[in-house]
Amino acid sequence: MISATQLRIGMIIKEDHELFKVLTVHHATPGNKRGFVQVKIRNLKSGIQKEKRYGSTERVEKASLEHRPMEYLYDDGSEYHFMDTQSHEQISFSHEHVGGLNLFLSPNQMVDVVFYEGKPMGVELPSSVELRVTQTVPGLKTATVTSSNKPATLETGLQVQVPQFIKEGDTVRVDTATQEYIERVKK
Repeated sequence: MISATQLRIGMIIKEDHELFKVLTVHHATPGNKRGFVQVKIRNLKSGIQKEKRYGSTERVEKASLEHRPMEYLYDDGSEYHFMDTQSHEQISFSHEHVGGLNLFLSPNQMVDVVFYEGKPMGVELPSSVELRVTQTVPGLKTATVTSSNKPATLETGLQVQVPQFIKEGDTVRVDTATQEYIERVKK
């Protein structure tokens, strides 16, 4: 159990025998009243979001989760398949379950799969991923000094703004939280 004031974005908490992911946290101490913590949480099973208010002295149960590194294998059209590199056990998640993470998944990529009581609950991506540029317009010759960007489509279909010097075939590092270009990767 943790204090409600210790809640952070991304934490998984257990409430009413259900698991919820914390999406937003707002601490407030209005005037002469007791402080509270306002959170937005998403049910991991149903995907339903709700807002919840905890008193600053309330206790919240933090779920004990197991993180296992797994390799993303392929998408068969309805499910994404992952393999534990130690035991070679394979698991799959539906497209709905993975959500928008598919824009960051490329074959043979390592990700963390989250387990709760032995059951796979979801996929956690690293903070950044490396993806190949499959389509972009040629850079402007006069853009060497300017900081203008151009659109680029990556191997997974993700579209990001990249600097003018990026060409098709280059590999770029993308922030998974903001979906923004970080840097070109030299290979």
